[in-house]
Amino acid sequence: MSTHFSKGPTFGLSAEVRNKLAQKYDPQTEDALRMWIYEVTGRAIPENFMEGLKDGVLLCELINKLKPGSVTTINHSTLNWHKVENIAQFVRAIGEYGLRPHDIFEATDLFEDMNHTQVQSALVALAGMAKTKGFHTKNDVGVNYAAKKQRKFTPEKLKEGDGIISQQMGSNKFASQKGMTSYGTRRHLYDPNMGMEKPADRSTINLQMGTNKCASMAGMFALGTARQVTEKNVSLEPVDTLTVSLQMGTNKVPSQSGLTPMGGPRLVYDHKYCVKSNEVNGIA
Repeated sequence: MSTHFSKGPTFGLSAEVRNKLAQKYDPQTEDALRMWIYEVTGRAIPENFMEGLKDGVLLCELINKLKPGSVTTINHSTLNWHKVENIAQFVRAIGEYGLRPHDIFEATDLFEDMNHTQVQSALVALAGMAKTKGFHTKNDVGVNYAAKKQRKFTPEKLKEGDGIISQQMGSNKFASQKGMTSYGTRRHLYDPNMGMEKPADRSTINLQMGTNKCASMAGMFALGTARQVTEKNVSLEPVDTLTVSLQMGTNKVPSQSGLTPMGGPRLVYDHKYCVKSNEVNGIA
């Protein structure tokens, strides 16, 4: 009878990758697994740990101790394909025992020395699963798997939580509105470390809008009035309220002398080019 098995993820790996995988192998974990397997099966493993497991016989006996009847037929033949078949049956059995796919190794990982680290991890996971199922030993290997707990609640019980803010939305367990301003009003920010005094009344400008702690309106014009801009470097000083400010231009030098009143016609006359009216009459 022949056994067909798929090529695992470590099949055909380069020597560099296999060396990196070998570096992750833990000798201390190997010693713990050696004692655990001996306690479960009563059989000692040779000094070369992986060579002692390569025929698959001890592995099949191990899973049969943990779950009787997992492997019905164990091949004791020296033929390689019988050895590979034993390993393949063990791999199938530990998957049925409850190990997750990423914890299980391929037959080539052990028989062709492709990835002993994965084999070691699978045996540790198997020991943890056995402990979870109640198979306890003196040698503590592996960790307990978390048991799945399903809870069912009645519709009445579920409705009781409709008025409670869930943890996903935050919690109001220790929250308080003490000292907060009413909804919609401004909040005054006060920090004693900055030497700021507490707000005296609602007319104080809060920190969110700026601060008037050191500001002054002294010397400022009333709201809406014009601002006089002077420049001492050009000898411009404010005279009175009738002076046109620098923002509008300046009338410091120009004069309205001799101009016609506002709205009247303007006579353009130059005696160099125009003769007087009496001279015109005399010529005529």
